[in-house]
Amino acid sequence: MFRRLPRRARKVLTVLGVLTVILGGIAAFTGCQSGNSEETQGEDLEFTVIGEADIPAALKELIDKKREKPFKLTYADGQEMYIVIGEGPQKGGGYSVAVKALYETDNSIVIRTELMGPEAGEAKGTENSYPVLIVKTEYRDKPVVFR
Repeated sequence: MFRRLPRRARKVLTVLGVLTVILGGIAAFTGCQSGNSEETQGEDLEFTVIGEADIPAALKELIDKKREKPFKLTYADGQEMYIVIGEGPQKGGGYSVAVKALYETDNSIVIRTELMGPEAGEAKGTENSYPVLIVKTEYRDKPVVFR
C-alpha cells in the first residue's frame, strides 16, 4: 500500500514517522517528576567560621594557589572537615562571604552562602580584595553541595 502512493507523499509520511519517533523518545526519556525537586533539609550542622591562621598548612597552600579565581573546595583531615569558598578578586575592600545554611541530607552536606558587598558609605579602597570563607565542621563521609 505504501508503494502505491506518489513519491512526494511517501517522503512526507517518512518524515512524519521519524518526527513521531523522535518526539516519542523525548517524551519517554524526560520522565515525570514530583512537584518538589528540592531535597528535604535534614539536620543543621554545627560549624565555626575560622581565619586562614587557624587552618592546616596544606589547606593554606591550596587557597593561595586558587585565590585569583572564584573557587569551592573541601579539605578533611579525618576528624574535621573544612569547606572553603573563595570569591576571587573583588574591586576594593569590604567584601565577605556569609553562611546562610549548612545542613546534612540523606546523601550530602549542603552549604548555602552569599557574597556580601561593602556597606553603603563604607570606604572600599582601590586595591582588589579576595574574600574567602572557611567553615570548619565535624567530618562526615558525604559529598558537599555548594548552593
